[in-house]
Amino acid sequence: MKGIDGTHSSTRGRCLFVVVALVLYLSSARAAVGATGPCAERPETRQLDYWLGHWATAGADGAAANISSVSMSLEKCLFIERWQNSKGHESEKMFAYDAEAKNWTGMFADNEGRVHIFVDGKVSSGTAEFHGPSRGPNGEEVLNRLRVARVTADKIEETWEKSTDNGRTWTRVYRAEYSRATP
Repeated sequence: MKGIDGTHSSTRGRCLFVVVALVLYLSSARAAVGATGPCAERPETRQLDYWLGHWATAGADGAAANISSVSMSLEKCLFIERWQNSKGHESEKMFAYDAEAKNWTGMFADNEGRVHIFVDGKVSSGTAEFHGPSRGPNGEEVLNRLRVARVTADKIEETWEKSTDNGRTWTRVYRAEYSRATP
């Protein structure tokens, strides 16, 4: 398989390994770090704090149909979003900041068997953007771009776009406006 950088490799498998290794590393470091561990003290790691909390999103008919809960794990090193809609579709996203690479890495998985790895992420000024490769329904290479942007303290906009031409053009496949909800 030809990767984004033009080399032949199993990019998706390598990315999944990196995410799993990161989670295992952070998990093993947990015992050695107090409740105010290094992630809680690093401003870079806390850039997604605006996303923390309970959220509701409107369905196509305008009625609140989806719920999301964003929390932290591993001594405030890992952001986890748990999302579900009224039809039984569920997903989870995990994002962590790699202080050595100065980059955000993440993973999306859902109960319909989809998995996407985000190998490159940047967060600044209330906007997060994550990129990663995947395959389309016919085996074609696809780039994913996920954005989570703070609109106000109580509103978040999330968009997911895909590109089949190595990022020259993008097609929006998902957009949601999250409104802060009570747990």
